Amino acid sequence: MAIHEAGENYLEELLILSKTKEKVRAIDLAAALGYARPTVSVMLQNLRREGFIDRLGDDSLLLTEKGRAVAERIYERHCVLTEMLAGLGVNRETAAEDACKIEHDISDEAFDAIKRHMRERT
Repeated sequence: MAIHEAGENYLEELLILSKTKEKVRAIDLAAALGYARPTVSVMLQNLRREGFIDRLGDDSLLLTEKGRAVAERIYERHCVLTEMLAGLGVNRETAAEDACKIEHDISDEAFDAIKRHMRERT
């Protein structure tokens, strides 16, 4: 199954939350994403069925290797695109919001070119 934008957002947020929380549960994702718990439950079932996450005995969520690869790819895109837009003079909050929209659709070729450009700038 190809993962879609919504699934990528869940995996990215799970990665971000896991950096500051020892255990991340569905309720944490619901709060962070601003979605209702039933909506989050359905998506988590789909992500689990497709092998992107595991649910542990204490109901905490864990990214699988497959899920972590997707989450880290999307998170890297988010960070690089935010920095690029902010570097162009876009307000940081707007840059982060726009990066979130772009990160799912940009081609690997274009993103790699942006990363090279950003490295050369520094």
